[in-house]
Formats: sequence, structure tokens, C-alpha cells
Amino acid sequence: MDRQGNTYTFLYASVLVVVVAALLAFVSQTLKPIQQKNIEVAKKIDILKSVNIASTPKDAEEKYEKYIGNNSFVLNYDGKKVEGDAFTVSLEKELKKPAKDRLYPLFISNIDGGKKYIIPVRGKGLWGPIWGYVSLNEDKKTIYGATFGHKGETPGLGAEIEKEPFQKQFAGKTIFDDKGDFTSIKVEKGHNTSNDPHAVDAISGGTITSKGVQAMLQDCLSGYKKFLKE
Repeated sequence: MDRQGNTYTFLYASVLVVVVAALLAFVSQTLKPIQQKNIEVAKKIDILKSVNIASTPKDAEEKYEKYIGNNSFVLNYDGKKVEGDAFTVSLEKELKKPAKDRLYPLFISNIDGGKKYIIPVRGKGLWGPIWGYVSLNEDKKTIYGATFGHKGETPGLGAEIEKEPFQKQFAGKTIFDDKGDFTSIKVEKGHNTSNDPHAVDAISGGTITSKGVQAMLQDCLSGYKKFLKE
């Protein structure tokens, strides 16, 4: 075959593409279990952080087993336990369903003198998805801790939701009023949030992300109302 001809060039390029694709597929399949493990560990770190337990990739699994273990379950919209594994429920998929058809994962930690109910949340920021975990005290209405993450919010602005000063504001706030009505948590500027048990201060320059956190909490926490009011 003429190595200078178009046929040879086409065949050579085709074989090269197939070989490279096969190698990439092999590497992807080989690394998939490791990647999945890293995702699981990162999730455990976030869950623990919501109850103020610091952990690292090295000790996250040990601490998760100690403070939470198998103490988790899945709820339906009526607040009843249903079959399923709370750890593997995908909020991204569930939030595409009507609220009444969703699965609601719940984690429980016995720490600091009582039960803490940990609720995962997910929503939209300015540039992409935002997510987190909110833990409630045994009264099922007072926030014990909260942690949030993001995919692409602006550093120094919306990305501040993952920083401790913003997250610490949530501790002690309540998601129900004195009448037992669900209020969630407002995230806003220009309001005396220190005297408001249902509000925290928004991020300066991060209005859209702050509103995204507020909408995320309203949407996700409201699905647990019936369970929390029992």
C-alpha cells in the first residue's frame, strides 16, 4: 500500500482512533471503583461536617461508622419510612420529580447529648449546582449545624457559601415558628438577622447564590415537614 496515499492515511488514523479509544475506555473502567470510593468518602466527610465533626479522607469512614453507621433511612412525602438506602439516593434525580413522588434520605447521629437529624439539600447557584447537609437537634426544628458546597460559584462572592463564617450562622436558627408552621430559613441582606430566628445574613456581592441557598432550603426541607412535625 502506498504510504503517501489517502487510503493509507485514512486507515492509519482510523486504527489510531480505535486504539486510543480502547485505552481510554480501559483506564476509565479501571479507575471507576477508585473514583466512586472517593465520591463516597467525600460525601461522608460532608455529612459528618454538618454535625460539627471534622474528618479527613483517611479517617472519614471510621468516624462515619462511629457516629452514624447504619442509622439512616428513606422517607416518603408523608414522613413514613420506605424501602431504600439513604446513602445511595440521588437528590439530583429525586428533585426532578414532583415533591410527593420523591424519596427523602435521612441520617441520624447520636452526639452532643442527643439525636441529630441530618438532611441533604441540593439546588442551583449562579453558575451551577449547590448542595449541602443541614442537621437538626432532637426537637426537629432547631438547626445544629450546616455545610454547603458548590461546583462553580465565584471565588470571594458566591463561593463563600462553603466557608465557615457563612455556615456558622445557621446554628440555632429554627425552621418552624412558634405556631408550628414551616418557615425554612431566609438568606437576605438589609435585615436584622441576629434577632430573627428564621434568617441568616446573605453574602455580600453574592445575591443570586444566596437566593439559591434560600430556595434550596425551602424546596428540600419542606419535603420533611410531616416527619419533623410528628
